[in-house]
Amino acid sequence: MQIAVRIVLSVVIVLLVFWLYQSITEPYKVVERQKELTELTRQRMGDIRKSMIRYEELNDRYLTTLDSLVNFVKSDSLYAAAMDSVFRPGFQPDSLPFSPRTGNRFILSVNDTSRTSTYLLEDPDTNDRIGTLLGDITLLNASSWE
Repeated sequence: MQIAVRIVLSVVIVLLVFWLYQSITEPYKVVERQKELTELTRQRMGDIRKSMIRYEELNDRYLTTLDSLVNFVKSDSLYAAAMDSVFRPGFQPDSLPFSPRTGNRFILSVNDTSRTSTYLLEDPDTNDRIGTLLGDITLLNASSWE
């Protein structure tokens, strides 16, 4: 009888240890995944910023839609020649308008009515943003997380 009780208690102890390990590591994995998605989203927003700056340098204005930006990235000679070095290996221009976090489209607003054209790029799922619509030149390409 004592042997059976010891075996049952040993099994219970092993199950409790496994449950405790899972209860500690699972929340950590979720937090790490959220950090990874935040970093990927911010990288993608940075890619949009690079492309917006390049377009503005060539055309003295900003594009008003992200779809136009995708077309620009696909057709620009610099990006076509060195896509992997300008962005990162495996970069897909068609993914540019979408947040890696949820797949929602980024929100792009352009203010070209003031003396200085500005744009505001926002992540619909967080408070992350790049730029401003206020015409403040100091916030032109500034990101909220830097």
